[in-house]
Amino acid sequence: MPGRWTSRGLAFVAAFAAATAGATGCGQGSDDSGDGGATSATPPVPAPSAPSASSASPSGSGTPSAHPFRAQIKKVTAGQLKYSWRRGCPVPVSGLRMIEMTYWGMDGRPHDDGRLVVNAKAADDLVTVFRKLYRMKYPIKRMEPVDVYKGSDFDSIEADNTSAFNCRAATGSSSWSQHAYGLAVDINPCENPYVSSDGTVAHKHCVKYKNRSRRDPGVIHKGDKVVKAFASIGWGWGGVWSGAKDYQHFSSNGR
Repeated sequence: MPGRWTSRGLAFVAAFAAATAGATGCGQGSDDSGDGGATSATPPVPAPSAPSASSASPSGSGTPSAHPFRAQIKKVTAGQLKYSWRRGCPVPVSGLRMIEMTYWGMDGRPHDDGRLVVNAKAADDLVTVFRKLYRMKYPIKRMEPVDVYKGSDFDSIEADNTSAFNCRAATGSSSWSQHAYGLAVDINPCENPYVSSDGTVAHKHCVKYKNRSRRDPGVIHKGDKVVKAFASIGWGWGGVWSGAKDYQHFSSNGR
């Protein structure tokens, strides 16, 4: 009698295991209900693919609604800013924050590893702006601190990198740039170049974007949704300056 029950029990266990194995093979995606929501389960590992145009590995599906915007504001240390900050800068390290956030890539997919160092007082407002840019699917090539480029503004632009804080003087001036306060952001600096008053663009592969009638992905135009998103927090755009034009540049004081 005990042996018969043991056989039946083993048969039942085997059948139950087979049924549950089939059930766990689907429904493993995230259960996001809105911006900033947590992922409820680990998604399946995608098959290997070729590197994307953006610096990050793409994640999630190709729509903002399916992959909501996320952002975290974190404190930074001097060690994290060893190339972009030094003693004598107009803002202390304690007055800066790192925003880690989602951005929409040039490959048409969301990327979760965007990092932007900004003034602590502007961090919340800038999260609001970049949430708007993400929802409108405004494409960004890459977003990482200028320290990745050892503090070189030139090299950051060559990489078409969107960045903010860098303790440096304004172009062609001995005065601090708004970047030195963490109160300026440069977006897609190749598609939106700095054009000197004589029409010069310092980066050869970006010269074609001096033609502002272009409609390439990432190009910013007067009065468009990108300009309006920054205007909603009171920031101005360098594309409307007289003389030199700084099409990549948004700042709290418009300079």
